Amino acid sequence: MIRLERTRQGLTHKQVARKCGVSDKYLMEVEAGTRIIADDQARRILKTMGMTEHTEADFTLDDIAATVDLQSAVPQLTKATEPKKAPVKQDKPEVVAESDSSVAGSIWLDALSGVLKHVPIYNAVMKEVGHRLLPITNGKIEGAAPDKVYYFMAPDNGLRGFRVQRGDLLLVVPAQAAVDGAIMLLQTPQGRVLRKVKRVNDYQAMLQKYDEAFESEIKNFNELTFVGRCVRLEAELT
Repeated sequence: MIRLERTRQGLTHKQVARKCGVSDKYLMEVEAGTRIIADDQARRILKTMGMTEHTEADFTLDDIAATVDLQSAVPQLTKATEPKKAPVKQDKPEVVAESDSSVAGSIWLDALSGVLKHVPIYNAVMKEVGHRLLPITNGKIEGAAPDKVYYFMAPDNGLRGFRVQRGDLLLVVPAQAAVDGAIMLLQTPQGRVLRKVKRVNDYQAMLQKYDEAFESEIKNFNELTFVGRCVRLEAELT
């Protein structure tokens, strides 16, 4: 909202910072989503800039996301980064009016890029088959770097007894060591697989499957390659 109002008024970071008694670096970090700002401070800055409406909003992610169609807006982020073609010289300059909605949309996309992440969905052969938009909190998603997080689509019903069925999406964060009791993604010669992991001792882990019947095998840690820990499950209701 600060960025939207500042851009609407055509003000620079320095102009707003000087008027509000903050540094321009602080203001840029707030707009980029890398600095957390208190609600009362945000309201004060907006009021100082002259914004009189919606200054008592809670400024939650849901409130912000509700103002723009994020799913349809994502392709615009890619389009905006494409190199522009050199303009063709004309006798008379052609004036193209940009709609207010496209201007506002680009501002929102720029402002939200620091608080939302386009998280890919991979299948069993690590081919991207979709994406989800997730919030970034304090520069991280589920405690991990946003560019290291992804969804893995369960390829079979091997964990059905643990409420994970084929086609379900599991959010994976990096983890190279066994986490006791967690569902983890492992790299095997046959590809990536999901298993529930139980630590047996300091050098062994039990890998569990549960489809029609419960199965388990004990492996030494030096035989295993852990890729990540699954921290969230998304399933379709049928």
